[in-house]
Amino acid sequence: MKKQQVDHVLRAAGRITGEKQFVIIGSQSLHGKYPDLADAIVRSAEVDLIASSKPDRTEFLNEIGVDSPFHQQFGYYADPVDATTATLPRGWRNRLVHLPPGDTEGVMGLCLDPHDLAIAKYVARREKDIVFTRELARQGLVFRDRLLALLDQTPVAAELRERIRADIAKDFEARDFESSAKVRDP
Repeated sequence: MKKQQVDHVLRAAGRITGEKQFVIIGSQSLHGKYPDLADAIVRSAEVDLIASSKPDRTEFLNEIGVDSPFHQQFGYYADPVDATTATLPRGWRNRLVHLPPGDTEGVMGLCLDPHDLAIAKYVARREKDIVFTRELARQGLVFRDRLLALLDQTPVAAELRERIRADIAKDFEARDFESSAKVRDP
């Protein structure tokens, strides 16, 4: 999904709810820091949104949600979620990144910091999340030390924390191996 499509979803969300600010918590939140990313990493068709000031209005977004006429017409949609949808490090709200200006009719998007997003994906660990975090590391969009520091601030059990540490190590080992292979193979 391109940033212009995220802008379109925000415009529609603002019209439906009357809200002027939404938190974007899924993979589309990468557009906050990296608005020109290739489709390969932000390929999902949904924008996970929370209405900032009146979270109860988030449910109104089903009007432009999955299988709605909006989704059928444009091929992408809003996914109404809440703050418990993702497991995030403490203080994540203080690290939100403003979506760069666009054609949103004044509706603002506040995006997860890429490191907070990565931690949520490491916790969820669906197949698509494993591919996603590996690609974040490979492209240099997140940093190992920052992820490990945020992991220590994430409310998860000790066993899960250790599994996530191993997953982070694996993602960065793959990136380092790929980088060294490129150097050897001109």
